[in-house]
Amino acid sequence: MKIWVLRHGEAEVHARTDAERNLTEHGRREVLRSAAHLVGQPISAIIASPYVRAQQTAQLVREVLGFEPEVRTAPWLTPEGNPLQVLEKLGSDDYVLLVSHQPLVGSLISFLQHGHQRQPQPMHTASLAELEGDFPLAGLMSLNSVKNP
Repeated sequence: MKIWVLRHGEAEVHARTDAERNLTEHGRREVLRSAAHLVGQPISAIIASPYVRAQQTAQLVREVLGFEPEVRTAPWLTPEGNPLQVLEKLGSDDYVLLVSHQPLVGSLISFLQHGHQRQPQPMHTASLAELEGDFPLAGLMSLNSVKNP
């Protein structure tokens, strides 16, 4: 099983609410650079936070990959999401791309790799992490790479 964790691209500083912040032009370029690393990967699902910037990030990746299925929206991928809940909700997809936010992405990567969240993985905007393992369980996945745009 492989899980790719992508932090959304750079977003506008101001919006009516945090959830409504759009990607900046720079953020779109960041996402396109990160999406290039996913070309040719056997992704079976793209699951994204409901926040606008994560949805925009996921749609850009979907377009670059020519990925036909719709992006799935998951309320458990918001910034304050719980890594344990993410693991419980993952389902049966063997090759999944998760699009989310800090601090969740850093905590999730640490949880999958080390079994705890004490050392969250640093993740810049549009950073892409690739984890691999037999099962999506705490402490049982290996971090193959982290690519920054």
